[in-house]
Amino acid sequence: MIQQSSLMRSLILVVFTALLSLDINAQQDPQYTQYMYNTMTVNPGYAGQRDVLSVTGLYRTQWVGIDGAPKTMTFGLHTPLRNERIGLGLNVVNDQLGPANETYFDVNFSYSIRVNESGNTKLSFGVKGGFHLLNTDWSEGIYQNPDSAFSENLNLFSPTVGAGLYMHSNKWYLGLSVPNFITTKHYDDFQESIAAERLHYFLIGGYVFDLSENTKLKPAFLAKVVSGAPLIADLSLNALFNDKLTLGMAYRWDDSVSGLAGFQLNEGLFIGYAYDLTTTNLNNYNNGTHEIMLRFELQTVGRILSPRFF
Repeated sequence: MIQQSSLMRSLILVVFTALLSLDINAQQDPQYTQYMYNTMTVNPGYAGQRDVLSVTGLYRTQWVGIDGAPKTMTFGLHTPLRNERIGLGLNVVNDQLGPANETYFDVNFSYSIRVNESGNTKLSFGVKGGFHLLNTDWSEGIYQNPDSAFSENLNLFSPTVGAGLYMHSNKWYLGLSVPNFITTKHYDDFQESIAAERLHYFLIGGYVFDLSENTKLKPAFLAKVVSGAPLIADLSLNALFNDKLTLGMAYRWDDSVSGLAGFQLNEGLFIGYAYDLTTTNLNNYNNGTHEIMLRFELQTVGRILSPRFF
């Protein structure tokens, strides 16, 4: 167990160092600062991994003060089944950007196996399937190039199929996923047009360090790779006090810095908030980004659960 823990610390340190050495200057939507609490939107292998019925809602309003800036809402629900090897989940994401309104609806399935004798390290195989809706209203907004706007509004339906691997113990986690293997259409705000979405790859990970009996340090990262585009990386560092109060900072490479706070109101209810401050020239035209999330979990009476910090 000591060797395995040291191996994971070294692996996560290597990934952090690699991310810091890259020239990253692009951005994707939707995106989340509190991705560490919203993992099923990134990886279907996370479904059921909190060992209880878990319901999460998140609202993000980006670049406040700019008309047509992104607004994102997510709803996720997942639970393990009785044998604890299978997890089921439902995830709904609505993303509004300029004249476009996109909705993703996915059902997630995971199957977990134990990879060590003690059983505290698991590898989960996840798949998801659903659909993507794209609606546009070209009467909304003002365009730099009016000719780029379509004369007719669009209503497009596309199937979605994704997969992921998620490995974790009670101290660390590491996941790799592709959220959608099928090419879909989405709104490109830069080109002010409808474009084909490229294949995305997500790498997520984190570790829990025990600084003292009442204080834990939780570094985490999320890397997003799109075919033909630069890498995007989110790095965060949260401190957990008395298993109740969380305070932290985050950095999205060449894009923003963030402050995070969270509080475990009771055994089943957690609330989190994040504020992003843009570090690019766009900072002169907006008042930052606000993100709030709620997580409710239905605890099982009489069942003793291992502590879960992610």
